[in-house]
Amino acid sequence: MSKTVNLAHYMFTRLRQLGVRSVHGVPGDYTLRALDYLKPAGLKWIGNCNELNAGYAADGYARIKGISALFTTYGVGELSALNAVAESFAEFAPVDISLGDGSLGVYADIYMNFTVAQASLFDPSTAAEVFDEALEKCMKESRPIYVNLPSDMVGAQVLESPLGRPLEIAPPTNEAGLESIVANLVLDRVYSSKRPYILEVNELARVTGFPTFASTFGGGTVDSTLHNYHGVHGGGHGSLDFAPYTNGADLALLFRLFLSDTNTQGWSAVSERDITLAFRRKSIEFGASNVYQIHIRRFMRRLLDRLEPGRLPKQISAASTLPSVRNQAASLPPIDSSASIDQDSFYLRISSFFRPHDIIVCANGTPLVGGRDFVLPPHATLINSAIWLSVGHMFLATQGISLAQSELGTGSRTIFFEGDGSFQATAQELGTIDRYKLNAYIFIINNGGYTFERLIHGLDAEYNDVAPWRYLKAPEMMGARNDGSYDFETHDVGTWGELQSALGNESFQSGKGLKLVNVRMGRDDLTSNFKPALKLAGKQLMAETS
Repeated sequence: MSKTVNLAHYMFTRLRQLGVRSVHGVPGDYTLRALDYLKPAGLKWIGNCNELNAGYAADGYARIKGISALFTTYGVGELSALNAVAESFAEFAPVDISLGDGSLGVYADIYMNFTVAQASLFDPSTAAEVFDEALEKCMKESRPIYVNLPSDMVGAQVLESPLGRPLEIAPPTNEAGLESIVANLVLDRVYSSKRPYILEVNELARVTGFPTFASTFGGGTVDSTLHNYHGVHGGGHGSLDFAPYTNGADLALLFRLFLSDTNTQGWSAVSERDITLAFRRKSIEFGASNVYQIHIRRFMRRLLDRLEPGRLPKQISAASTLPSVRNQAASLPPIDSSASIDQDSFYLRISSFFRPHDIIVCANGTPLVGGRDFVLPPHATLINSAIWLSVGHMFLATQGISLAQSELGTGSRTIFFEGDGSFQATAQELGTIDRYKLNAYIFIINNGGYTFERLIHGLDAEYNDVAPWRYLKAPEMMGARNDGSYDFETHDVGTWGELQSALGNESFQSGKGLKLVNVRMGRDDLTSNFKPALKLAGKQLMAETS
């Protein structure tokens, strides 16, 4: 007789096989029995303060582990998490949302718009197969799926034998003839170019030597040590101006670029369509007319194998005058220890604190823009958001990232930068970081409110203020204790000398425990070249509403 297991055990075992070790969520009446099967399957429960925060944390966890799991109860729980799941969908984070459902199908219909598969496990004879198919879609598409686990199906018996077969999660293959044709078309454009550039890809940049840039969202996708990497292309609002070169280019190779106003700095960093080869996840666009449906991951391997370096443009003279973020950092004047910390140089200077393999996270707002100036060491990763821009998201993503880091045992540090307004949105999860003894740096950019909004509209308006929290008291209020059970330290800095003192401390550099730094800056201070973009947005807003 074939051996069977409970459906909940089957599901959690499958997740563990894919690398999940922790499940985020909030318990509810309809999920309690299912949660009893987490520990026997080798998984750990991470209880967040609410479902939205749990969804944000699962998003961060998935960006490191390749998949995560979010468990909520039906109705109020899943609707609370919806904004986080939508963000994961928009930014390609593979999250498995499992619901203990009381049979109200309307919620599955709602989630259909934000997930690539919806699995309702009503029938024990098909439940395992349906769940596996959804997981495969989650991994292949790198997007969330919705799984409806009715409370009366938790203990349903399903065959155990499928667990002995690995899921099919390899990237899809391309039709060989089409792949060859498209490779030839791409290489012809590359070989004939005189003034090309690359936006966001690594190995091709190294092999070709073409001038290479990143977008705001993709600041960590290119090896900053490459001699031909120049920095984040911010169009007319970047810290460095690459327009004299890019405006005269005859070939722009764009890789998985998210075309949003924030990621392209008000569309000012978008290349002309007729010179653009846009490599999407499942297609390549040649200008505005020809689109080839092809999976990029496998295609790029073929393209690189066939590329002949001897046929590349021999010399791109115009590139010799391009500025670089490395030179920008190197040309900073010596630090005046008594001077106030400013946005223009903070992100350049603090780059010297980063180490190889660090994961650096930037929240929405001033850190998102300031992070364009980071000079990253080899193998460091930069994670931010440039599409959904949900306030408070990236703090919880940091919690998920730190958790994933600890499970992988890499020893790498997680370093997070967030404005004071964003921090106040989800600050209660400092208690979760303490509860599970996670390691994280948190730099609060404290400028007394929503600086982005002030510069768009309402410079002195009360609605752009936030409460003046005593941030350094937050860890203790959330549960951190000075009894040796958990390392945490806090620092209040407003001058370069105070910041240097904190960064130079050996215990601070270790990355163990929580390091919370309140970085006081001017209320209206912002990276200089980005201020005109916000003022322009304000003028457009006034024109639209007048």
